[in-house]
Amino acid sequence: MSIAAEIDDLELAMRNVLLSTRATAVCPFHQEVTIRIGDDAAETHAVYRARNIVKSDGSRWDHDLLVQEIARQLAAAADRVCPGCLGESPF
Repeated sequence: MSIAAEIDDLELAMRNVLLSTRATAVCPFHQEVTIRIGDDAAETHAVYRARNIVKSDGSRWDHDLLVQEIARQLAAAADRVCPGCLGESPF
């Protein structure tokens, strides 16, 4: 519950859940890039954890909205490698 107890923004709450379960990560060199790790167990854990989050007003998120937002964020994330890092080579 401490992940998003004060968050009423669904997008931000699900971003925090995905990051905390290690389903996604932020590129250390490109902070705007989210990377999908590809761990099915972590993604499942994110869904289970998300359904237990309570908004700051005490109400729960709608399950379908949670799943849709998690799916949207996973689809938008880069697959396992930061595209910015792929294009940058010091050699």
